[in-house]
Amino acid sequence: MKKALPLLLITLFLSCAEKLMDKPANLIPKEKMVLILNDLAIVNAAKVTNAQILRKHDIEPTTYIFTKYGVDSIQFVESDRYYASIPEEHEEIYTAVEAKLEAEKERITQAKKIKDSLKAAEAKATPKGLIPKDSLPKKDGKKK
Repeated sequence: MKKALPLLLITLFLSCAEKLMDKPANLIPKEKMVLILNDLAIVNAAKVTNAQILRKHDIEPTTYIFTKYGVDSIQFVESDRYYASIPEEHEEIYTAVEAKLEAEKERITQAKKIKDSLKAAEAKATPKGLIPKDSLPKKDGKKK
């Protein structure tokens, strides 16, 4: 039993290091996969909120993303499956995607805060009782 345990552990260790898939010939580099997955996450969110607009204009955003990066759906699926067979690399890719999405969210939040503070400052600076520019009469005496 004492001799079997180390043998069992070595066998388990070697089987875990075994490759599940061969590297595809047209493997998408990790950096490009991060960009594609980032864009796909954004597009999928847009699909949910703007589905009618996309259908109305017959837009398929996933096809656009693949065209943008010069890949096809088969190449993407094969690359994603390959990276999924290597958990460390797969986790690195999705961690990088998450970081990019968080950075973009923070950028948008900051831009919104700035825009809101500018609107508030503009509202405070405008004296009450003044006629808004668009309600001033034109030269012919009519309102705009």
